[in-house]
Amino acid sequence: MTATAASVTVTDLTLRFPVYGIDAKSLKKNLARVTVGGRLGASNTGATEVTALSHLNLNLKAGDRLGLIGHNGSGKTTLLRALSGAYEPDEGQIEVCGRIAALLDLSLGIDPSATGVDNIRLRGRIAGMTSREIDEKMDEIAAFSGLGPFLAMPMKTYSAGMQARLAFAVSTAVEADVLLMDEWISVGDSDFKQLAHKRLLGLVERAGILVLASHDHELLRLYCNKVMRLEGGVASEVKDIRRIDELLNAA
Repeated sequence: MTATAASVTVTDLTLRFPVYGIDAKSLKKNLARVTVGGRLGASNTGATEVTALSHLNLNLKAGDRLGLIGHNGSGKTTLLRALSGAYEPDEGQIEVCGRIAALLDLSLGIDPSATGVDNIRLRGRIAGMTSREIDEKMDEIAAFSGLGPFLAMPMKTYSAGMQARLAFAVSTAVEADVLLMDEWISVGDSDFKQLAHKRLLGLVERAGILVLASHDHELLRLYCNKVMRLEGGVASEVKDIRRIDELLNAA
């Protein structure tokens, strides 16, 4: 698969999550107060559930750079996780053609008791790399992290910044046809942030499709050519990024 053949097709996607241990009336009041977070309802068994995404349709092809906007809890991250394969649709279908890289949670798969090298292997496998690919990229990942001899030490001896550097180095070593990002990643000190920004730009440029959720609308104007708004799990039409103000003003 090449980036030029990448595609994403979402048809009538609906995702529901059951809610346990809270009174339905209390939950409804909380959702009403924040005005976001999906729609409250009841499942066939009578259990309380929240519809996180409702009848969403989306078609992306190579070259598309889609920005997702909306308040916290509007469904942006849920959609990204669904596209990554983390969530199975309750209704509808998701078809992704191409290799996916999901930069959603850099801490996922990190084992504090394991060494940096072992965590490169763990995080690499979670990111979708084969053991051979990890071996081939090991030296490059290690060099980019700048952690040197610390890679032979357990991660629990690392500072938070060191852990972030290692996780970023591994996560961005994947060559992706479809790149999913929940906010633009910025880690480390000022020098490393510059290196990280350049590395991330390269990953974005090589990807066939980018889906980026962000509250930074200027960032979306810079890197995306399309935009979609989510509110309460309901998606707007996909529009040209130059029309982002229309979606923002429609709130």
